[in-house]
Amino acid sequence: QVHLVESGGGLVQTGESLDLSCAASGVFDIMGWYRQTPGKQRELVASRSVYGSTNYAESVKGRFTISRGDGDLVHTTVHLQMSDLRTEDTAVYFCNAHQIASSNMYWGQGTQVTVSS
Repeated sequence: QVHLVESGGGLVQTGESLDLSCAASGVFDIMGWYRQTPGKQRELVASRSVYGSTNYAESVKGRFTISRGDGDLVHTTVHLQMSDLRTEDTAVYFCNAHQIASSNMYWGQGTQVTVSS
């Protein structure tokens, strides 16, 4: 059974920084972060493949950095460094793990990020 455990998140003011981390049991081709606000669809924030390729939402380019650790064969970690946070970054952030061959996608429980002005 796959488990994704998220940490980080919280309340910050505009311009401040925050880090999110996610630890997944298993090895995944792509790991990333999505976010969702009430009444809106979940959207991709950033993702990183095991080969190092990254994908960022336009709104976070230059402010967010995604990295991952593939230190062993049974766990994968992904981190999201968020800087220069804006009120529009306020959302619940979800960790995502994707295995391409099986088309399986897994989700964390979500962590709240609130940016106040």
